[in-house]
Amino acid sequence: MQLSGNTILITGGGSGIGRELARRFHALGNTVIVAGRRLEALQETIAGRPGMRAMRLDVESRDAITAFARQVVAEHPGLNVLVNNAGIMRFEDISGRRDLADAEATVATNLLAPIRLTDALIESLKAQPNAAIVNVTSGLAFVPMARASTYSATKAALHSYTVSLRAHLRGQVEVIELAPPAVRTDLTPGQADRGDYQPLQEYMDEVMALFGQQPTPQEILVQRVLPLRWAERDGHFREVVEVLAAA
Repeated sequence: MQLSGNTILITGGGSGIGRELARRFHALGNTVIVAGRRLEALQETIAGRPGMRAMRLDVESRDAITAFARQVVAEHPGLNVLVNNAGIMRFEDISGRRDLADAEATVATNLLAPIRLTDALIESLKAQPNAAIVNVTSGLAFVPMARASTYSATKAALHSYTVSLRAHLRGQVEVIELAPPAVRTDLTPGQADRGDYQPLQEYMDEVMALFGQQPTPQEILVQRVLPLRWAERDGHFREVVEVLAAA
């Protein structure tokens, strides 16, 4: 993936990893569009940064994604990089019957939304030079956290979908997976203050260094996520599942 001269769309750009990706890519000389539900948060992301644009998008709505894709292509016909970053994480107890609203919203946001947005933009992306799709999954795509079972399942599914997408688009669109470890963001209550999680700026420094490698790795994996990514290969899967269940 080329690091400058792109027009990049990043969903979930109003906070956390999405916000920092947007700012880092913008600083490298890219036009960056951030999209999300909360326009006020998106405006904070782009404040004082010419060449950034904020657009509202409800990723849970199929119709909203379709309309958004038409608008963003019309306004930014050079769009050549899509970063599917928007996501939610809810803790849940699945040992008994429960209200499934959070689980259903998690599936819609974390899995259906990137599938739908990719589908809506794929023909336009294929027509652009240096096109790329970046899907943000998680270390929990490889080892689930029991109390975030639906979140973990959606990220595992998105990992699998990304592998298939890469095979389909080989030679047309570069497909990259970004799988974060536990990072200090506002993804869940209190997460930004967890001392055992990786500081956001430290994480972003590692991420951008990996994006800068040539060729770009198919999977952007910082050091802290490697024990999760390779737990099954290295024979530590059950042990890591238990560690995450107790976290």
